[in-house]
Amino acid sequence: MAHTRLAARVRGIEASGIRRLFEAAGPGSINLGLGQPDFDTPAHIKEAAVRALEEAKTGYTLNAGIPELRRAICEKLKRENGLTYSPDEVVVSAGASEALHLIMEALVDPGDRVLLADPGFVSYAALARIAGGVPVGLPLDDKMRIDIDQAMNRMDGARLLILNSPANPTGAVEPKDHVRALVEYAMDGGVTVVSDEVYEHFIYDAAHCSAAQFGEDVITVNATSKTYAMTGWRLGYLAGPKEYVTECIKVHQYCQACATSISQYAAVAAYTGSQEAVGLMRDEYRARRDILYGGLTKMGIQFPRPQGAFYIFAPLGEDLTAKALARGVIIVPGEAFGNNAPGYARMSYAASRDMLNAAIERISDACEQ
Repeated sequence: MAHTRLAARVRGIEASGIRRLFEAAGPGSINLGLGQPDFDTPAHIKEAAVRALEEAKTGYTLNAGIPELRRAICEKLKRENGLTYSPDEVVVSAGASEALHLIMEALVDPGDRVLLADPGFVSYAALARIAGGVPVGLPLDDKMRIDIDQAMNRMDGARLLILNSPANPTGAVEPKDHVRALVEYAMDGGVTVVSDEVYEHFIYDAAHCSAAQFGEDVITVNATSKTYAMTGWRLGYLAGPKEYVTECIKVHQYCQACATSISQYAAVAAYTGSQEAVGLMRDEYRARRDILYGGLTKMGIQFPRPQGAFYIFAPLGEDLTAKALARGVIIVPGEAFGNNAPGYARMSYAASRDMLNAAIERISDACEQ
């Protein structure tokens, strides 16, 4: 096509390095590259989806989501996070990814600065650029948490500050005093905070703190994806001030119309039903973290033990990372997550203990050569 023309907003966006590695994994590979829970969706959630199918609940829903799900989300936020929202302050989305996209499109004008952790989740900077914004990385401290002073120095004139705790790729959990300080600095500077809390239930040595406890100009983003092993169901939400929600719905109704009806009914069961499976998954992730962390530190690789999520972000060095990849251990080089992680690599321990032990053995062999 000699006259192919592409929009400038996508020409500068790289395809996800994580997805490329995931799709390129060959036979015999040990895939620690993708943040994909290896647990099945709990039975009572699947049963709710089957009931919805049998009851022919397969049509469009309200743009913002079915009322019973939005009520369930409000009850969850009150019960677990100490946050008070009404159903008209919630938008149900096709995963947390769409929620982030809606926020960027509704709040970011061309040239607006969007502050985010560097290293940080790959989608934040890309979504900011697609919306015409300018992503600005915030360095991390020696515990892989956002450096408060550096954040404060970059706050003036920014449009958004994205917090992600527990964090992808580092597994770091921002303590309550850090969250409070970041939100208060943002409020003083007229910066809206977007709090991505998708890993909130997978915390091992700390406590979760929701940013919206400390300010009104905060949008909370979450999803069923990680908590209930529902990544493929594509069901998330955003909750925030009504004036933001109204604008986000405009974007949502034209790009998505509504989240999948069946997934919405399943999510009602997720939020209102038994939470036993979540605790079991958390305990298993903790054990897997300790296996992988212990194996790497025995090789002499030193880094803070992650407190949450299901990732280890370790300074393997470019040579060892390349050797591990050559031996079929699929890990993600640190440069996929920003400019401040040379020589690091992210490993997901959302994989079986046998796979983790096999990966440690391959990396150890590579380390000795």
